[in-house]
Amino acid sequence: SAERGISLNSARSVLDHIQGEDLLVSCYYIDCGMNAFAISPAQLYSNTPSDFDFKLESLAQEFSTLSEFAEHLAANVDIVFPVIHGKFGEDGGIQELLEKANVPFVGTPSNECLRAFDKHNASLELDAQGFLTVPNFLVEKDKLATSELEEWFRSINLNKENGKVIVKPTRAGSSIGVVVAYGANEAAEKAEGIFSEGIDNKVIIEVFLEGGCEFTAIVLDVGTANNSEPIVLLPTEVELQSSISSDIQEDTIFNYRRKYLPTQQVAYHTPPRFPAEVIDCIRKGVSLLFRHFGLRDFARIDGWFLPSPATSLPSSENGVKFGNTEYGAVLFTDINLISGMEQTSFLFQQASKVGFSHSRILRTIVQHACSRFPSLVTSNNAWTALSRKMQSAKQALIIPNGTCKQKAFVIFGGDTSERQVSLMSGTNVWLNLQGFDDLDVTPCLLAPSNGYSSHNEDFSESSRDVWTLPYSLVLRHTTEEVHAACFEAIEPERVEITSRLRNQVMKELERALSKQDWFAGFDITDEQPIKYSLQQWIDYVKEAKAVVFIAVHGGIGEDGTIQSLLESAGVPYTGPGPIASRTCMDKVATSLAVDHLASYGIHTIPKDVRAREELLKSSLVDIWNDLKAKLQTETVCVKPARDGCSTGVARLRCPEDLEVYANALRGTLPRLPANCLSKGTWSY
Repeated sequence: SAERGISLNSARSVLDHIQGEDLLVSCYYIDCGMNAFAISPAQLYSNTPSDFDFKLESLAQEFSTLSEFAEHLAANVDIVFPVIHGKFGEDGGIQELLEKANVPFVGTPSNECLRAFDKHNASLELDAQGFLTVPNFLVEKDKLATSELEEWFRSINLNKENGKVIVKPTRAGSSIGVVVAYGANEAAEKAEGIFSEGIDNKVIIEVFLEGGCEFTAIVLDVGTANNSEPIVLLPTEVELQSSISSDIQEDTIFNYRRKYLPTQQVAYHTPPRFPAEVIDCIRKGVSLLFRHFGLRDFARIDGWFLPSPATSLPSSENGVKFGNTEYGAVLFTDINLISGMEQTSFLFQQASKVGFSHSRILRTIVQHACSRFPSLVTSNNAWTALSRKMQSAKQALIIPNGTCKQKAFVIFGGDTSERQVSLMSGTNVWLNLQGFDDLDVTPCLLAPSNGYSSHNEDFSESSRDVWTLPYSLVLRHTTEEVHAACFEAIEPERVEITSRLRNQVMKELERALSKQDWFAGFDITDEQPIKYSLQQWIDYVKEAKAVVFIAVHGGIGEDGTIQSLLESAGVPYTGPGPIASRTCMDKVATSLAVDHLASYGIHTIPKDVRAREELLKSSLVDIWNDLKAKLQTETVCVKPARDGCSTGVARLRCPEDLEVYANALRGTLPRLPANCLSKGTWSY
C-alpha cells in the first residue's frame, strides 16, 4: 500500500527492540506485486522500500507463491509479527493467509480486521452500538452522484457551496489521502482525486469538527488465553499549531507530513489537556471498542473531543449516546489494527509514560500473543525461563565484581539547520546504547537558552542550555517539540495530573500482568527533565565520571566548541578533538589543510569564498562573471562554508539564479521557493 515506507520503519524498530539471544528473528518482505521474499535483517536498513526492489534478486530468497511462503512460515517460525500497514496488513489479508496455514501471529484475526478496517463500515457499527459518530457520506468509484452529496450537505445543515468537510479513503491509514474540502463540488473533486491516485475505490466524506481536539489511544490486551482484557494507556492529544504557511486549509488537519516528518506545526500532550472525566470516557470507550470488534493483543484508536457546545454535530446526535460528557462530546473515528511502530510513534510515547521501554512493550505484545495459542504454550514457557536465566547471568557478571555501570551522556539537538537530523541520530544512539547492561545512558538536549522561537545572535556557550531528559520526552519528531515538552513536564499542574493518571494505569496493568508468568515488570521510571547551563552540565558530567557521546550536528557540536569545553574539564568524549573538528567543519579550511596532498593524488574541488554581506551588497553580475573566470565553469554549486546535511546547497546557471539565492539569504528563507531557479537545477 501507500504506507510501505512506514511499514519499513516499523519493521526496523521491531527488529531493533525484540531481537536478542533468547529470540531469533527472521525477516520477510512483500513487494507491490504481492511477491514474498525472505531477506536478511541487514537489508531492513535500506532507506526506502524501493531500495529493496533492486536488491531482491541478488540478496533475497523469493517464494513462487504466497501459499509457498505461508508453508515456509509454518515450518520455520513459532509466531509471525505482521507490521504491514494498510491494505493486506490491516484488512485481514495477511491474517487470512496465516490462518489457513495454521501459523500463529500477533494481532487481530482476519474477519475482525476486515470488519474494523473499513472506516465507513466501522462508523455504522459504532452508531449501531450507541456511540456518537461523525456525520459522513460514502462515495464509491464511478458511482458519485453530486445531487445525493448535495442533499447530504443539506440534511446536516451544511452549506453545499462552502461547508467544510474532510475527504479520506475508507481503507487506508497514516493519514494518506486525507484532505480538506469546501462545499459539495470540491468534496467530489477531492474524492475523484483519491480514486485517480489509486489509493482506494471508496471514499468517506465527514463533517469537519470545527473547534475539536484530536486524540489517539493505544490499547493493550492483558487477558489470559483468549479472554480479552483491554487496558488503555495514557491517550495523547494532537495539537495542530499555527503555521507561517499561507495554505490555511492544509494547516487544519493532521496529515501524513505532520504525522511522520519533522515539522513545527504539531505538538503532542500525553495525557491530554482534557478534563479528567473526558479522559476516563476516552479510555472506557476505547476499551469497549476493542472488545466489541474482537481485537487482539494491541491496537490504536483515534478520535475527537468536541468541547461544549458541540456545534459541529447535528442536535439529534446529542442524547444518551456514549461519548456525551459534561464538558463536551467524545467521538471515535479510526481503528488502527497495526499501529505504527517507528522509534517515536504513539505506541512508544504512550508505553514509556507507564513504565515500558521499546523492548519491553514489544516483547509484552509478542508474549501475550504466544499465550493465546495452545501450540505455543510449551515454547513460550521455555522462552520465559531462558530470558530470566540470561538476565540473572548478566546481573551476576556485573554486581559480584563490584563494578558500577559506566555512565554515558548522549547530547543532541542544538540550534543549527541540522538539529532535526541530530535528534534522530542522538535518539538512535541512545536507544541502542540502552541495550547494554553495563551502561547507564542519559539522553540530553542542547537548546538555545531563549528558546527556538527567537533568532539569537549570541553564539557563546552561556547562551545554551542542556536538558537531561526522561525516556518519554525524547520520543518526538523535532527539537522544538522536545524543548516545549520539557517545560510542560515541569508545570506543577501537569506533574500532578500525569503522576495520578500514570499511577492509575500502571496499577491496572500490574494487577492484570502479574497473573502472567512471562511478564518481566516495568523498566522505565518516572523522572522529570532537568535544565542546566552548558557549563553546569559539563560540571555535572565530570562529577558523574561519565563519557559524552556527541551527536550534535553542525554549530558548536562540530566546530570544536563542545570538544574544547569537555577537554578543558577533563571529560572524555567521542569523536575528533577541537583542532580537527574546527578544521573539518569549515569546507575552506579543510580544502587548505589537504592542499599539500595534491602530489599524492588527493584533490579538492576548485572553489571561491564570498562573505554573505558581499552577496547582499555587491553587483551580482560582476560576482557571477568573476566566479566563471576564476573557476573556469559555466555553472556553480553554492553552499554555506560551515553547514551540513546539504543545507543551502543549490546549483546556479546564471546571474538571475544567483540573485534568487541572494534574496533567500536576505530574507532568511527556510528554503528556496519551488521552481525559482533555471530549468535543470536542484536545491535542498
